[in-house]
Amino acid sequence: MNPIDDARALIEERYADCVWALLTGSVLGPARTAGSDLDIVVLIDAEPGYRASLRYRGWPVELFVHTRERLEGFMASELAARKPSTHRMLAHGAALRGDPSAWITRGAEVLAAGPGPLSPAESERLRYGLTDLLDDYAHVVDPGERTVIAATLWTETAQAALLAAGRWMSGGKWLLRELRDLDPALAERWLAARDAPAALATEVLDRAGGPLFDGYRAM
Repeated sequence: MNPIDDARALIEERYADCVWALLTGSVLGPARTAGSDLDIVVLIDAEPGYRASLRYRGWPVELFVHTRERLEGFMASELAARKPSTHRMLAHGAALRGDPSAWITRGAEVLAAGPGPLSPAESERLRYGLTDLLDDYAHVVDPGERTVIAATLWTETAQAALLAAGRWMSGGKWLLRELRDLDPALAERWLAARDAPAALATEVLDRAGGPLFDGYRAM
């Protein structure tokens, strides 16, 4: 199956009046698997925008249909959260219809620039959060709760490493990809620490400025 041809046929059938459409995601690159879907971003003129899932020519399809205002809103909220999912989709997209080149360039430029350093308040929030989780992990006695806290601490350790380094944060498979891009050795140590994350979490916390509890105040 040819993902670009099939995605273009879907757009011609269902969104022939769109401003532009692009195909993105792992289906276009070496990370493609037998379960990869067609992630398609569509820009339309009329409300409403929406997200929809369907099957087409044997493909699972995820549609991200935006008006200009809706797309701008998503991108702004991502910048604030330091999670550039839509920017990444745009930057790595292949045009299906119309001319999304300006949006592709914009997404790529934002990704390359990075989110910038944390503000003092953001840095304190990061340190406090890891400090609190490490304290919970050190004192928990219920085995079930220990498992849950360990999983949370493990994930937040990776996120904290990225944030402290001024890098984009993400979730799921992209959390590992971002961590590998930052520091491949750290990423492997993080994977190995899944069931016992305290030592690595403490190391990451120390790099970020050390524990913070007494005197912490958030607005």
